[in-house]
Amino acid sequence: MINAVLIFNNHGKPRLTKFYTPVDISAQQALLKEIFTLVSTRPSSLCNFLEGSTLVGGEDTRVIYRHYATLYFVFVVDEAESELGILDLIQVFVESLDRCFENVCELDLVFNFEAIHHILSEVISGGMVVETDMSTIVTSVQEANKLMKKKGQTSYISLPKEVLGHSGGAY
Repeated sequence: MINAVLIFNNHGKPRLTKFYTPVDISAQQALLKEIFTLVSTRPSSLCNFLEGSTLVGGEDTRVIYRHYATLYFVFVVDEAESELGILDLIQVFVESLDRCFENVCELDLVFNFEAIHHILSEVISGGMVVETDMSTIVTSVQEANKLMKKKGQTSYISLPKEVLGHSGGAY
């Protein structure tokens, strides 16, 4: 099971925190600091898997992460999850973000947090992986944007033309 999904910038500022298991706020803060310290000081020549600590949940918990440009994508999982499978899932999540935001950057995460959570909820629900097909994920975001526009609300994001498949504006 996936216990948490975290995204940090290079300075340790959380840009997304989603916990799938109950953790009180003070423990969350300590956990965020501990995980950022662990992954940010780790040399890039080492693997992207860490055993859990007492805060994370003990030896049966793993921290799996990828560092892209200025962002760390961190998944905290139990021993039932495959480390390589989670690395692939991180790649799917990042590529889905990249397709939706056209070269996703930290500011996209800050100013479009609703869309980020929507995309994440398409990939993971209740700590379980529900979708790994990027086309299906992007289509879901398109559909949500269509519905929001139909209701007169501002859409999550303006998707690039090549994602939309036509020359018109965003849905």
